[in-house]
This record gives sequence, structure tokens and C-alpha cells, in this order.
Amino acid sequence: MEFSTRFVRFNWIILVLIYLIVVAGSLVRITGSGMGCPDWPKCFGQWVPPTELAELPADYREAYLLKREKKVEKFCRFLNAFGMHETAVRIQSNPDVYVEEAFNVKKTWTEYVNRLVGFLAGNAMLIGFLWMLAVYRKRKYVLLMLLNLILMGIEGWFGSIVVATNLVPWTITVHLFLALVIIGIQLYLVYSMGRGSQTNLVLNRSMRMILWLILIITFYQMFLGTQVRESIDYLVKQGYSRTEWMDRIGIEFLIHRSFSWLVLILLAWMFWKNEQTTKYKIIRWTFFVLALELISGVLLAYVDMPGLVRTSHLIFASVLFGLMLFSVFQLKKNPSE
Repeated sequence: MEFSTRFVRFNWIILVLIYLIVVAGSLVRITGSGMGCPDWPKCFGQWVPPTELAELPADYREAYLLKREKKVEKFCRFLNAFGMHETAVRIQSNPDVYVEEAFNVKKTWTEYVNRLVGFLAGNAMLIGFLWMLAVYRKRKYVLLMLLNLILMGIEGWFGSIVVATNLVPWTITVHLFLALVIIGIQLYLVYSMGRGSQTNLVLNRSMRMILWLILIITFYQMFLGTQVRESIDYLVKQGYSRTEWMDRIGIEFLIHRSFSWLVLILLAWMFWKNEQTTKYKIIRWTFFVLALELISGVLLAYVDMPGLVRTSHLIFASVLFGLMLFSVFQLKKNPSE
């Protein structure tokens, strides 16, 4: 089925908006703004959050703490229903879950902008789904777009859980996983809808296997990087300096660093082979994005750089994952094999 250029471009816009959620979420993370809005989907009970403390009642922290306790209790009942009893107990017994932060206008509006981007992306996905139903009605695409729309809703709901549990580490990892699944589905949609204008990657067996290996490692690296970041945040809270926590992070950091160099070697070999033969642009872009991602990673590990570098590191990793996944979609077997 032929899809209009306008419809395909609109789905590319949806993909960009999804990536903007990742960017906004990273900014929330590095600025510590995750608790900038204590409730969800509203912010301090308002669709447009306050700009001054005077706009809030004197007992606002106690009031929102009670709401948080109820939401945590409800979420733990949900976990118990799925047999995750130990996880529920750990959350309920964690004192950090019940810490209500004081109002901070910068953090509140940083988190609010994050939610606005999510709202725009969610509504764009809804429009795209309705557009598909009204004009094309192709079953495969209807189901995929409906699935992604549902996952976006779950992602939004789980974002409220991340807030309610005061950024319990494993909830942040699940939040990232859902985001990558949504990105993956949207990438497949834009690839499949515009397949007629896409360039196929005709690679030999060894290059195809290496491409798949790099994609799998990159996917794993993103979650390992989240764990490294969580370990660093914990050590910073404990008062350790950069020179101290570099020795205390543990094996996760060593694996993360080693896999980064492995990906660089594999992708450098692919880049070299590509320049000798096919000269596919997407492989060139993938190599350059990886280089930027590694540079930002080195700056994070060994240089006291501002938080913006953390955002750049996650952005480059997310774009690298997208490029690798899109390359896999474009893979075609070499006819000479």
C-alpha cells in the first residue's frame, strides 16, 4: 500500500517528538527535577504550575506526602498481585520514597516542560492512529500504531510511578526500556511506510552479523549506563568526591567502558569496509555518532564536565540505537551468497 508523503513525514515528526521526550527526561534527570511536580498528570494540582511559593498552601508538603503514600501503597498492591512481594516490601520500607521536596520553581518548570513534550508526542501518535484508521485501514499498521499508543500511555503512567516512588532506581531503568521499545516500533513504522524510498543495505554475512552484534551491545549498554549513573548518584549522596567514586563504582563501569571500546572497534571495521565498497551513508552517520557518544562518555568519566554532557551522552546513545535498528531494518542478503 502506498502512503502519502505527508503521512510518512508526520510519522517522522512523531519519531522526533519521542526523541525529544528522551532529551527532556535526561534534562530532568541531570537537574534533579524529577520531583519538581509531586503529582501527576497535574503539577501541584494545576495544569499550569505555580511560579512562586506563595501560590501554594503552607502545608503543601504534608498534603502531597499523604497522596504519595497512597499511590505507593496502590503500586505495591499491583506488584504483589504479580508475585513481586520482595520488591514491594523494599519500596514500602525505603525511607527515601517518603521524602517530599520543597518547591523549586526551576525544577518544577523543567519537569513540566518534560510533561508537555510527552503530551505533544502522545497526541501526535493519537492523530497518526486516527489518520491511519480514517484513510488507510491497513491491519498491520493499525495494530502497530495502536500498540505504540498504548505503550505511550503506559509510559506516562509509569512516569507517575517513578515520581511517586521518588525515583527508585529500577523504575528509571524500566522507564528507559519502554522508551526504547516505543522508539523501535516508531522506527519500524517510518521505515515500512516509506520502504519504496529507502536504501537497502546489501551486506555480506559477516557484516550483517557484526551489525546485529553492535545493535545488541548498544541496547545493553544503555541499561548498563543507567546503572552506572545510579551508582554515581548514590556515591555523590554519600559525600564521595569524583576521585573516590571512580574507584568505588564497581564492575558495571568496567564492563560499560570495555563494551564501548568493543563497539568502536567493530564499527570502525564496518566503516572501513563500507568506505572501500558500498559507501552507505547510514553506516557513516552511525560511526560519527558513536565517536561523539564515546567522547561524551570519556568527558563524563574523567573530566568534571557540566550536566549538559550527561544529556548529550544519552542523546548520542539513543540516536546510535535508532541508527543501528534502522540499519537492521534495511538489511538485505547479498545475492552472491
